[in-house]
Amino acid sequence: MQQTDRRAELLTQLSEGIASLTTSDQWRRHLDYQSRFHRYSVGNVVLIAAQCPHARQVAGFRAWAKLGRTVRRGEKAIWILAPMVRRTSRSEDPGDDPVVRGFRCVPVFDLSQTEGAELPEICHRLSGDDPTALFAGLTAVATALGYSVVRTALPDGRNGDCSYSLRRIRVEEGNAAAQQVKTLAHEIAHAFLHHDGADRRLAELEAESTAFVVCRSLGLDTGLYSFGYVATWAGGGEAAVAGIRASCGRIQHAAGVILDQMGSGQPVAHSPAA
Repeated sequence: MQQTDRRAELLTQLSEGIASLTTSDQWRRHLDYQSRFHRYSVGNVVLIAAQCPHARQVAGFRAWAKLGRTVRRGEKAIWILAPMVRRTSRSEDPGDDPVVRGFRCVPVFDLSQTEGAELPEICHRLSGDDPTALFAGLTAVATALGYSVVRTALPDGRNGDCSYSLRRIRVEEGNAAAQQVKTLAHEIAHAFLHHDGADRRLAELEAESTAFVVCRSLGLDTGLYSFGYVATWAGGGEAAVAGIRASCGRIQHAAGVILDQMGSGQPVAHSPAA
């Protein structure tokens, strides 16, 4: 089987795995949990990102308490603006249109700032070793791209990150070796595909899909993590499958370059397929 056919087959496996996950009881529990969080305005999303760039789920102190979690002592609040709404008259008629009279500052906290009851898990961190030194091979690819790779302790429960300005990839040192391999493949995909900027949801879908193809091609099955990760960022099973199809060329090209460069040490050009 040609390599391009093999990569297309792996993307099909990824899509099927996501479809299976998003029809499961586990996914429904996840959606029920997600439904308890408010949807924030564009302005508040910007405020949250400015104060806590890696925030994923934010809620107020009492909202977290209802979910069985408490904000850790000493955590710094993320401040957003909540509208103060009043009716146009003293009437309690529900037909009266409410009017925003102003805004007040409200403190919220990210999931990473809380502790307590376990939450529904969709992305399961990988366990296991790296017996064939995949991390070293992927590090060589990152080096060829002009990026350094650093194993270190990361805050807020992050597995890794990629700084385009610093040309640096960091990987959480406390994770199992297999998870570190997957994370490094994911961050290399970001370095290759998204150095010029991209929509966050699309960027995460493409990076994790690329990591899945790369790792499966190298004998590491990352489905326990990748299926849930892609589905969560895409907004569900159908959206994830559609996104994979739309980005299929870019994903396959990035995966092909990474796999071809494993251990070669040759420079890698930033030329992802359209």
